[in-house]
Amino acid sequence: MRMPRRGLVIQARTRWLLVGLALLFSLALLMYLLECAPQTDGNGSLPGVVGESMGKEYYQALLQEQEEHYQNRATSLKRQIAQLKQELQEMSDKLKSLQEKKTPKVNGMNYQGTKEQASNDLLEFLHSQIDKAEVSVGAKLPSEYGVVPFESFTSMKVFQLEMGLTRHPEEKPVRKDKRDELMEVIEAGLEVINNPDEDDGQDEDDGVGERQLYSENDFVEGYYRTERDKGTQYELFYKKMDGMEYRHVTLFRPFGPLMKVKSETVDISRSIINVIVPLAGRTEAFAQFMQNFRDVCIHQDKRVHLTVVYFGQDGLSEVKGILESVARETTFHNYTIVSLNEEFNRGRGLDVGARAWEKGEVLMFFCDVDVYFTAEFLNSCRLNAEPGKKVFYPVVFSLYNPAIVYANQEIPPPVEQQLVHKKDSGFWRDFGFGMTCQYRTDFLTVGGFDLEVKGWGVEDVHLYRKYLHSDLIVIRTPVPGLFHLWHEKHCADELTPEQYRMCIQSKAMNEASHSHLGMLVFREEIETHLRKQAYRTNSEAVG
Repeated sequence: MRMPRRGLVIQARTRWLLVGLALLFSLALLMYLLECAPQTDGNGSLPGVVGESMGKEYYQALLQEQEEHYQNRATSLKRQIAQLKQELQEMSDKLKSLQEKKTPKVNGMNYQGTKEQASNDLLEFLHSQIDKAEVSVGAKLPSEYGVVPFESFTSMKVFQLEMGLTRHPEEKPVRKDKRDELMEVIEAGLEVINNPDEDDGQDEDDGVGERQLYSENDFVEGYYRTERDKGTQYELFYKKMDGMEYRHVTLFRPFGPLMKVKSETVDISRSIINVIVPLAGRTEAFAQFMQNFRDVCIHQDKRVHLTVVYFGQDGLSEVKGILESVARETTFHNYTIVSLNEEFNRGRGLDVGARAWEKGEVLMFFCDVDVYFTAEFLNSCRLNAEPGKKVFYPVVFSLYNPAIVYANQEIPPPVEQQLVHKKDSGFWRDFGFGMTCQYRTDFLTVGGFDLEVKGWGVEDVHLYRKYLHSDLIVIRTPVPGLFHLWHEKHCADELTPEQYRMCIQSKAMNEASHSHLGMLVFREEIETHLRKQAYRTNSEAVG
């Protein structure tokens, strides 16, 4: 802060005044000593005891007088300095008052009354960050690479997409900084649920009893993503062990404190999922798929309808036999089989399966015969798709070739034991968009699949782009309960050299991890090394 000009002048004058007074006092003292000094001629007292005594008393009295003079002068100077400080403070106050008068008023309030307005402006800015982020309304994106994917987490694990060569697809235990952040979010969600606001629309007791309190043990799963110019969004789900209702809390950290976006109860007890599977041949894989379907959908979930769209006639009777056998053993009859006598086309099969449903609105899960899913995934499917608002595009964990992953074992373990998230067992298939949960009305509204597009998997990307260009929110996140089982990939001779090269690259990516592929590439070098080591050991033993 700049000192006022008048204050600087007063300080300068004070310094020169003190210097002048000191010089004047020194000159006066010198003259006084010269005039009052005792005479040294013959008429004076003779040296001796009496003379020395009188001279000592004289000088003591003189020193005492001068000391009193200095004290009085110091007191006077202190008083003047205090007066100058007071004057300086008064000038400073006047200057501050003048600045406040020149400050423009904000909404009729002066400078001192703008603190509350500044707080309101901050809250308005933070809420504007929520409005800009893709929290309540989907953003229209130019391509499939524009979406910001979520990462999913539980209280113990984080399932992350960007692994590189050092990170793991499943992080356990979570790093301390990330664990602290997520625990703060989980606790904030509990605070929202257990202490609801009036605008949450949550009944206090439903007329039955006291409102249930939730704890950290009731946290099921969550998703989070960060938009770098806006903040971090958190989707949290809680559920009591013996209940079917979920509590869904959305929080947003706009590069500042957490802010509640909404808190709602999600009832999925009557939410039916229509699992649609396009198929041609591959009856053994379908039998394995139905074993998983029986365990998860029929015995555990019990709210699933299965639609199989079969292409061609070869293997059709076997597929029907598998379905009928399951129906007899489990009394499950909520399935439909649609037969198409044409060449296999996944987009065409899913489109036919979606339109074959005649019971109004339904949540659809587009699935493949090589996909293994859990009951928890079905609930995630229900929680993250909302008609007219959200579609769910989970990232599947693709398993490598078990013959390579478990090469040190005589035979690979059962499929259920292969379902682990490790770098050497598989990878997040973040370039695939075939597995999705969406409502039938949303699928029909965006126009379904573009059946004119040719090429394996291209129709999935085109449908995904349609949602990105719409107002719906696309939830893109890896989920722990969705796996793509490895199967032999055949690269046809009819492919062009470029297509064949891309097919081989895709096959290599799905075959094994970076380290396992390296072991295969350097197999001969490794075997040569082992032989040399064995020969050296034998030679030393003989010698």
